[in-house]
Amino acid sequence: MSRELRRNRNPSGQYRPHYAQKKARTRRQRPRVGKIARLPELKTYVQAMLDRWWSPGLICRQLKKAFPTRKDLHIVHETIYQAFYIRGRRGLSRELVKCLRTGRDRRKPNRSIARISSRFAGEVLMISDRPQEASDRSVPGAWEGDLIMGTQNRSAIATLVERSTRYLLLVHMPGINPAEDLRDGLIRAFNPLPPALRSSLTWDQGSEMATHAGFTAAATGVPIYFCDPHSPWPRGTNENTNGLLRQYFPKYSDLSIYSPQHLADVAMGLNNRPRRILNDDTPSERFARLLTTHT
Repeated sequence: MSRELRRNRNPSGQYRPHYAQKKARTRRQRPRVGKIARLPELKTYVQAMLDRWWSPGLICRQLKKAFPTRKDLHIVHETIYQAFYIRGRRGLSRELVKCLRTGRDRRKPNRSIARISSRFAGEVLMISDRPQEASDRSVPGAWEGDLIMGTQNRSAIATLVERSTRYLLLVHMPGINPAEDLRDGLIRAFNPLPPALRSSLTWDQGSEMATHAGFTAAATGVPIYFCDPHSPWPRGTNENTNGLLRQYFPKYSDLSIYSPQHLADVAMGLNNRPRRILNDDTPSERFARLLTTHT
């Protein structure tokens, strides 16, 4: 304490907390170059993986697998973020920030999720009615779905994610009638699947599901469980996948320009990307095993 008082007094000999903090901060400053900027080999590898739109977490895990004995090349995901966001440690091109999931050139605090109101007056199956095996992912075939919207909500793409494998299907929506387009697209997506791999679908209470009864009863027999109003977290896998998709389909863009073949190519790219939650297996690998078992 005496040393603190002696080192950080103001010119008049008094100790003032704000002045002391300012002096301590000034002494602590020094030109610290980030690890990525110091190691060209590491920088080249990280840049190459970002060009493939790999996440910082995935890049860090792959570095350990690719260079198991090179401890100097092992980093944590925060090191990559600092290379973008912290002045003095930047070692990556600012252009590469577009390869991050958010595409932001600066950090942004979390904001509250916009709330929506319930759209259904009649009885529907709620998330509380969903079987326990679907909730805990112990049995495959439970899907989560949502829409990603284009500019002014005039275009959309439906996204379907299988909960246990994270396998993704994208549904093309022409935009003529959202509810009927979605119903017909879901039927096309689900009918080719074995019955054991289409046991349920979880969705929010958006107006696009106005024809959900026709999808369930007349066409596929797949029950739809609706999340409670203002509660998107039961579809966490789908929400996370939609974040990945925004790298391919930016917000405020016209989604109607993308063909069904383009959607299939994007889905294939994500399905062939290793996932940490799957022990770095790909969704395609996990889903292929299920198809082998249930066909």
